[in-house]
Amino acid sequence: MKFVPLPSRGGNYLVVASNVAWLRSDENGQTKVGIVGGQPLLVTGSVEEIAEIILRETRGE
Repeated sequence: MKFVPLPSRGGNYLVVASNVAWLRSDENGQTKVGIVGGQPLLVTGSVEEIAEIILRETRGE
């Protein structure tokens, strides 16, 4: 199980990478992260930035 740190304005999240289902742009430069079996998380950064974080962390860079 690989945890990915995602920044948020209200506090940071550690998300299990394999549970990320989708990414969607939201307002004010934020992104909603869909979680399998749960509510979406609102995180700081564009869809591209969040995707890059997830890919980088799962590749072990």
